[in-house]
Amino acid sequence: MFSFEGKTAIVTGGTRGIGLEVSRILFEAGANIVASYAKNRDAAKVLEAKCPGVVTLAGDIGDESAAVELVDTAFREFGSVDVLVNNAGIWNYLAAGSFQVDVWDHMVRNNLRSVYLVTDYLVSRWLKKGAKGRIVHVASTAGQRGEAEHAHYAATKGAIISYTKSLSSELAPRGIITNCVAPGWVDTDMNTEVFADGGKAVVAAGIPLGHVPTAEEIAWPIVFLASERASAITGEILNANGGNVLCG
Repeated sequence: MFSFEGKTAIVTGGTRGIGLEVSRILFEAGANIVASYAKNRDAAKVLEAKCPGVVTLAGDIGDESAAVELVDTAFREFGSVDVLVNNAGIWNYLAAGSFQVDVWDHMVRNNLRSVYLVTDYLVSRWLKKGAKGRIVHVASTAGQRGEAEHAHYAATKGAIISYTKSLSSELAPRGIITNCVAPGWVDTDMNTEVFADGGKAVVAAGIPLGHVPTAEEIAWPIVFLASERASAITGEILNANGGNVLCG
């Protein structure tokens, strides 16, 4: 259905959840994969076993040197980069009025600063070479409608949505296409606590399609936007949430 033969993709957070499925699908479609992860070496080993030849790289990509090393590694290993999927991120609680500045800053570092660092450094390399490329950011319905007790998370995801549109306007004329997928609830270990003790059934009951989407169901829209099949799409926020949030 999609061919990525001869292409190289960087997938941040590419060894677990949505990122794991994106890495797997792109690999099976012929792409070279460089997948970043924070700390979980066991998860990286699972991806390496599924996708022989994939390059995994541990590090905090909210740090400038780690972000640069990720991009440089992809060029060093495969000679070029064609696709960037910004999937890495965290989700936790922050009640309004709790004044936990460290929690806010940690969220921004992981969910927004990392996206900027990897993206902008890669774009700088593309522009110097006159190369074309595709960027797909992973945002969230929280960035579209807000989320009580998660304002810091929603703020980062809303910023990614605006970043997508801004980059599209600036870079599309130069052959760099930027889009975004906005999932809602997804059946990954990030939501284990919420889904425990019948919580998953409660969440599913509020989704028009009647189930919590799997990581693979979110990965396919990402792969589509990264492909040549999406050649007329840029600056788009593709909602993949089972109909739970309906917005333009």
